Formats: sequence, C-alpha cells, structure tokens
Amino acid sequence: MEFFATTIIPSSAADLQRRLTISELPHWCASIEKVLSDATSSGEIYCVWGTFNVHRENLRSGVRFSLPGCPYAFQWTVTTGHHPNPRHTFIHLTINGSEHDQDFIDSIQQFVAAWKAGLEAHWYTRDTPFSVPPVPKPVTQ
Repeated sequence: MEFFATTIIPSSAADLQRRLTISELPHWCASIEKVLSDATSSGEIYCVWGTFNVHRENLRSGVRFSLPGCPYAFQWTVTTGHHPNPRHTFIHLTINGSEHDQDFIDSIQQFVAAWKAGLEAHWYTRDTPFSVPPVPKPVTQ
C-alpha cells in the first residue's frame, strides 16, 4: 500500500539530507516520540507502533527511512524535485500487502499527516535543532 502527502515547502535534496536526521525525527514528526539511539545511518526510535530499529539513507532527491524489523516492510521517503511541482516536498510511505486493518491504515495516514504538519510548521523557523539555518521563505507577489 502507498500513502502520499505534498508539502508547500520548497527544499533541495541537500536541505532534506542535512536537516532530516535520525536524531531529529521527533522534531519533524509528532508520531515519532523519542529517539533511543542514533548512529547516523541507523538507530532506534519509539513511535506510535512501539520500538523499532530505523535506517536512514540519502537519495538523489532526498532521504529514505525504513523500519527493517517491521513485518510490513515499512519505509518512507521525503523528497523533492518531482513533477508537477518540482519545488515542493513529497512524503511517500509504503508498506507491503494490499489489505490491512483499518485502524492500522488510519495510523499510517496520521503518520504521513504528522510529517507534513511537522515540515510545514518547522521548516522556516529557527527552532530547528543544532542551530541549522532555516531555508528562507519564498517571496510571493
């Protein structure tokens, strides 16, 4: 199954790779409550479904996170540069299987919505961890 969201934030792949780290996952997504360990490309998180190992991988257009121990092959990407809005940022989540319990599907939809909300709430602010400079907000006319 696939789940999608599009944000209004313009970002570059380098911005996403620099800012979306394992240690900062709770900052960007409220469904991820705590990081238990972080070794840059792998770690352990506590999220809405419990405790999971997490892997992080840079992609040409952004970042992929996966939960290798999840029985549903749960993974999501945060990427940019895609049509029809190449300056917007996309959240794409997949799990294996074509049918799941509606409560689980609802929780995944909430997870994707939490990513969208977190990116839109924090991308332009200075409350990003480690004093990472925010991306300048575009000027609209």
